[in-house]
Amino acid sequence: MLSLVALCGLAWSQTGLTTIQDTLFKADGTRFTGTLTIQWSTFDAANVGTIVQQSKNVTVINGNLYVQLVPNAGAPPPANIYTVFYQSGGSQQFSETWTVSPSATPLTVSEVRTGTLSVTGTSGTGSNGTVTPIPESSVAGLVDDLNQRPMKGVAFGTSGVAIVDQNGALQTAVGQVGQCVLVDGTTGPCGGNAPTFVDAETPGGIVDGVNTTFTLANVPTGSSLMLFRNGLYMTAGFDYTLTGSILTFPSASIPQPLDTVTASYRINPAVAGVIGSPMLTQVIPVAAAQVVCSASGSTTAAGSSTSLGGCDVPAGGLQPGDRIEIRFTFAHTGTASGFDLRVNWGSTAILSRHGGTQDTAVVGHADAAITTTGAQLSVESWGTVLTLLPAIVNSPLQSAVQIGLLAGLSNPGSDSVTLSNYTVLRYPSH
Repeated sequence: MLSLVALCGLAWSQTGLTTIQDTLFKADGTRFTGTLTIQWSTFDAANVGTIVQQSKNVTVINGNLYVQLVPNAGAPPPANIYTVFYQSGGSQQFSETWTVSPSATPLTVSEVRTGTLSVTGTSGTGSNGTVTPIPESSVAGLVDDLNQRPMKGVAFGTSGVAIVDQNGALQTAVGQVGQCVLVDGTTGPCGGNAPTFVDAETPGGIVDGVNTTFTLANVPTGSSLMLFRNGLYMTAGFDYTLTGSILTFPSASIPQPLDTVTASYRINPAVAGVIGSPMLTQVIPVAAAQVVCSASGSTTAAGSSTSLGGCDVPAGGLQPGDRIEIRFTFAHTGTASGFDLRVNWGSTAILSRHGGTQDTAVVGHADAAITTTGAQLSVESWGTVLTLLPAIVNSPLQSAVQIGLLAGLSNPGSDSVTLSNYTVLRYPSH
């Protein structure tokens, strides 16, 4: 008797609702994961009553859709349609309209779909669907939110630095390549002496397995020295010590015959003078670093490679002699899945690494030396568990470069990957 009462109560609670249940796929055959936002206008429904205008969010995981709606097939337009927006990966994919009929058994999406919506809001090729445009003023808070957006000014352009004028409009800074943008939006010569880079220098000294002392051509600034032995990164204070421009190796790390030792570092031109000539007192006027972009990125729990951040370096920022520096930090939350990350320099993938379940963070940096034929990039990355991986990558000449930082999970579930921070700097040639 109790079971009969429970079943009667369940049937009564679902009176008047139609179940839409289906498995959704993407065009590549993988299952759709995302959110459906369902909106409707006020209408009266038999056995239920007045249904007020509202919306509902439905989460779809691994393609599984389940939602119960009041039938609206008999309502007058525009209340005879549900407008359904599909979102995935942080952006709206497409939208369509549903008309739901009374049904004691679950219906599929194809059985309720009555039309599709284009980006202009007009009806697609549905059999009996109609679409009523919604004025911006009818969406709560939309007009106020739109008014908060910065608007393009008459001097707005592309491939340049954006500034905000006195009216709050976006304009493009006017100046010459190599100049700096000042805080008031004007441009002019860059001041100060920025570091000068020394790449792949071979320290002076005999590589015979006995000699412990080698000499650099200049004195590196701060902790900028990166020393490599046969391509493997050496740790300061452990594998060697640096005093001024003198490298000293302990007995366990003495370079052996046929070993290759290379050094890359920065020097202060106001102190060191011309590279390779430490005794010269001439100061090299080098422009200060320019911040191309610096921000925190987004988060993904998807299994596919997803863009979490990046920015564009225009053609004017890729002059021969320029240097572009990229620094990034990825954070991994959870221990159920490994993850993959990638850094793109335009059409060239300069870094691809797989982090394990125990890697809570992966960091790295890349330096791109711009030449007349393209760019040579030195890249390093390491993680909580991941070992240090140095690499040198050559990229062909490109008129402009889009720098992209992407990540995705090996087994989507409860884990997530976040681009905690990234910075792109440009050191213009002098």
